[in-house]
Amino acid sequence: MQTKNKNKRLFWWSVPLIAVLGILLYGCPSQQNLAGSSDAAQKVYVAPGEHDEFYGLFSGGYSGQLTVYGIPSGRHLYTVPVFSQAPVNGYGYSEETKPMLQTSHGFIPWDDAHHPEISQTNGVPDGRWVFINGNNTPRIARIDLSTFQTAEIIEIPNSAGNHASSFVTVNTDYVSAATRFSIPMDQENLENQDVPISSYAENFKGTLSYIKVADDGEMSVDFQILVPGYNYDLSHAGKGPSEDWAFYTTYNTEEANTLLEVNASRNDKDFIAAVNWKKASELAANGEGRVVPGEHYRNYIDHDEQRAKSEVIETVRVLDPTEHPGIIYYLPTPKSPHGVDVDPTGRYIVGGGKLSSVLPVHSFENMIQAIENEDFEGEVDGIPVLNYDSVIQAEVENAGIGTLHTEFDGNGYAYTTAFISSEIVKWSLETFEVVDRIDAYYSPGHLMIPGGDSRQPWGKYLVALNKITKDRYLPTGPELFHSAQLIDISGEKMELLLDFPTDGEPHYAQAIPADIVKENQVRFYPLEDNNHPDAVKSEADTRIVREGNEVHVYMTTIRSHFTPDNIEGIKVGDKVFFHVTNLEQDWDVPHGFAMLGAQNAELLVMPGETRTLTWEPKKAGVFPFYCTDFCSALHQEMQGYARVSPEGSDVPISYGTGE
Repeated sequence: MQTKNKNKRLFWWSVPLIAVLGILLYGCPSQQNLAGSSDAAQKVYVAPGEHDEFYGLFSGGYSGQLTVYGIPSGRHLYTVPVFSQAPVNGYGYSEETKPMLQTSHGFIPWDDAHHPEISQTNGVPDGRWVFINGNNTPRIARIDLSTFQTAEIIEIPNSAGNHASSFVTVNTDYVSAATRFSIPMDQENLENQDVPISSYAENFKGTLSYIKVADDGEMSVDFQILVPGYNYDLSHAGKGPSEDWAFYTTYNTEEANTLLEVNASRNDKDFIAAVNWKKASELAANGEGRVVPGEHYRNYIDHDEQRAKSEVIETVRVLDPTEHPGIIYYLPTPKSPHGVDVDPTGRYIVGGGKLSSVLPVHSFENMIQAIENEDFEGEVDGIPVLNYDSVIQAEVENAGIGTLHTEFDGNGYAYTTAFISSEIVKWSLETFEVVDRIDAYYSPGHLMIPGGDSRQPWGKYLVALNKITKDRYLPTGPELFHSAQLIDISGEKMELLLDFPTDGEPHYAQAIPADIVKENQVRFYPLEDNNHPDAVKSEADTRIVREGNEVHVYMTTIRSHFTPDNIEGIKVGDKVFFHVTNLEQDWDVPHGFAMLGAQNAELLVMPGETRTLTWEPKKAGVFPFYCTDFCSALHQEMQGYARVSPEGSDVPISYGTGE
C-alpha cells in the first residue's frame, strides 16, 4: 500500500510525458506467440459433441448486436439481433419485429452496442436476462436468455450517448444509464435547446437514468438525476456494504466543447460520481422531484401474440441534487478515468485513470466517513466534492500505462487492462502491489472474467478484448475483426491460451457458467400457445384474403412444402403480406421464406412461430419463393410460385398445393 504523498502524485500525474515515454520504452509487445504449447491447446479443447464451460456474451459494438461465444473454445455460437436489422433472420424487417426499433426519432435500424450485463440476484449473475445499451440513440435492451431473443428495448429520454450503461444493481431492481454527451437543456423542461455550441459550460447538462426492472423483466424509466455537463463514461453498482450506491466515471470536467483530446485532459483530477440510488428511488417513490416532458418509446415482445408492440411514454421524473442533497457526491479521481469497478466485497472502488499511471482505489468506508464528517473540498452544482485524501485507500503503482478497466477473480486479486503498454496487470487487493503482468496483442480495452464484476467471480479465465488486431490472423484487407485473447488466471502466473476473432467491436463482455443457462432453453414454440392474430395452425386453415390492394397470404410450412405453393390473382400495385406459420414441433427445424424482388430480407421462422414478410411486386410475371434454411433432404423442393398480373387485370385470387 502506498503512502499519501502529494508531491509523488504530481509526479505520476505528469501523464503525457509518461505516456510518450511508455510508448517509446514499451513499444508494441513482441509478436511472440506465448500460447504455442500443447498444454494451452488442451486447456481450450472442447471435444466434438461436448459443450463449453461458459457462455460468453460479447457486445457487437458497431454491429449493434450481441454475439455469443463458448468459453474456453472461443467458438462463435450465435448472434442475437438487438439494435440493428438482421437480414439473416428478418429481425427488424418482419412486421412482427419492426416495432422493436421504433424511437422518438422514428425507425432507427442501427445502433452501437457497448456493455452487456447479466441480471443478478444477491449480486451473483443469475442467467435470466442480459441487458445491453445502445450508445448512439440512447436505449437499453433486455435479452431473454431462455430464448436468446431481444424481449424489450426502452429508449432513454433527455440523454445523448448512452455509454455508462447498462449496469444492474445487486438484485436487478434497476439498470442504470448515463449521458456520455451532455446536451443543452431547457431549465424548466430539459428539452434540447437551439443555442451556440460555445455556450457549453453555461447551458449543457447531463442525466443519470434509473430504469426500474419488474419481476417479469418489464422496464420503465423511474427517475433521472440532473448532473453537470460532463461526459459520463462508465458505471458499476456497489455490492455488500455499498449495494445501495452506484458509481460513474466522468471526464471533461473542463466542460470543453472542441478538441477534447487536449481540452478535456487539462485537469489533474476528474470525478467518480457516487450516487445513493436507494435514497433517490425512495424520493421518487414519494413523488419528490418534478415530472417533465420526456417522450420515449418502450418496445416489447408480446409473447402471447409472438409480435412486438410499442408504447410511447410522454414524461419522466427528474431529481435535482440542489433540491435533494445526499443523493450524489463527487470523488476526485485522476485523470480522465474510464472504468469504475467495485471489488467483490463492495469495499473498494477502482478508477481506471486512462491518463494516469497510478491506479486509484477508493475506500467505500472512507467515503461514508467523509460524507458524515462533511469533509468536502468544494461543490459543483449542489454536489459536494469529497476530499481526495480522505477517500483514497491506495494508489497502485506501475499498473501499466493507459489503465482502463478492472475485474476481479474472487481470490483476492484484481486484473487491469493497460491500453498503451498493451498488457494485463494483476495486483493484490491486500497489498495493492502488482504481482504479475502479461502482454496483450494488442491494446486491450475492457477485459472480462466470468462473474468478474459480481460478488462471486468464477476466476478461472480472463478474456482480453483487444482493440488492435494487426498480424494475429490471416489478413482480410484493410478491415480486420477485433481479437479476443483467452488467458488462464487459475494459477499464480497468467498464461495466454488462445486468440479468437470477434464480430463488430466488442467493448465489453460477460460470461456465466453454461449450466445456469442451458437447461432453461426454449426449444420450440407450442402451436397451441401461438395466439398471433395471423397464425394458421393447420394446412386446412390456409387462405388468401384480398382487402383492396392488400393481399394477405396465410401460409404454413412443414417439411418440405409451403401451403399454398401456387398463388394467382396478385396484381402490380398490390401490397402482399405473407403470414408464415411454421407447423413443425421439433427442435432445430426452422423454415426460411424468401420472395424474389422483396425489398427487405428473408424470414427465418422457428417451429410454432408466425412471421410476416411484405412484398410489393413492381412488374407482371411469375415469381418464385423458396425455403432458405436447409430443412430436409428435399429442401430444394420446398418452393412455390406467385403469379403477378398487370394492374387493373381481372385474374381472380386462387391458390393451392398439390392440385
